[in-house]
Amino acid sequence: MLNEFTYSVFGLALRSNLSVPGLETAPICSNVPAVRIHLRESPDWTHHPTAIAQDDPFYVSAFLGPGGEPALRIWRLRGGAFLHLVYYHGLHFWLDREGNHIWGNWPDDLSIEAASTFLLGPVLGLLLRLRGVACLHASAVAIGGRAVAFVGSTGAGKSTTAAAFARRGHSLLSDDIVALSEVGRTFRVAPAYPYLSLWPESVDMLYGSPEALPRFIANWDKRYLAGGTGGVRFEEGSLPLGAIYLLDERAGDPAPLVKAVPPQTSLISLIANTYATNTLDSQMRAMEFEVLGRLVSAVPVRKVRAHEDPSQIDNLCRLVSADFDSLASRSALAAGQS
Repeated sequence: MLNEFTYSVFGLALRSNLSVPGLETAPICSNVPAVRIHLRESPDWTHHPTAIAQDDPFYVSAFLGPGGEPALRIWRLRGGAFLHLVYYHGLHFWLDREGNHIWGNWPDDLSIEAASTFLLGPVLGLLLRLRGVACLHASAVAIGGRAVAFVGSTGAGKSTTAAAFARRGHSLLSDDIVALSEVGRTFRVAPAYPYLSLWPESVDMLYGSPEALPRFIANWDKRYLAGGTGGVRFEEGSLPLGAIYLLDERAGDPAPLVKAVPPQTSLISLIANTYATNTLDSQMRAMEFEVLGRLVSAVPVRKVRAHEDPSQIDNLCRLVSADFDSLASRSALAAGQS
């Protein structure tokens, strides 16, 4: 590439032909897996008439765009060697099956800032899965030098909980996607992009007004919590995963509550909350099952139920912090007796 911008995200070295909004350039080591990002480009073979997809997409999102069309469709092309993602507003991404390249192109009326929110979220999440990286649908913060992951489905409060911890002085690791690496008997969480996205009601609850944080892009309600905002910090290196908290449905008193989860239940819950599961083949799912089995044996999994009153978020943070401190103390005691 004539002009090259280098970044480190999710433990990957990204080399892009264009500057990616929201990221700070960083030197990358030669031994870190490199991914080439080709923005405003498509693969050369797509310009051939026979490259147009004839088959039905293998994945169609249940969510719909403003015109009633699927928000996302994904095709396998060239015998499965490439994936082609098409979003409802004309945003296209292509990924090679090995997860070494991403191409992205979009209409002139769509900004690179808008395209980057998809690139750094769902597209990189899918690429990680292609590379065999286990990813939880979760957000993560740092407590006492260890990562704590908050796992849940869309709308469960992952980002809001992470932002509440950030407001209490804890640094952030990842938003929406937690990429895991297995080192011996330890699982580590790699830092993601240095911002977090919040819906206006969460911003209002945490900062007193929906307008306290800027929008990602015009005509989209989600707000942008960047490093340095109100003292918010992001981790620069990976941390060992100390605990996983499954976000349950909110309830009234006596919530907030935290309780232990049996390993078998933990495994089922994590399988249901891994990222981009609809894109995995049977072999990849089997490998993921094995990784998650080792994960629930190595890392405590807890279930947390937040109060239905959003103003009690600080009580939830105090409860989780105390519970995590207790887990860490028991782990240190057990290590000292072994």
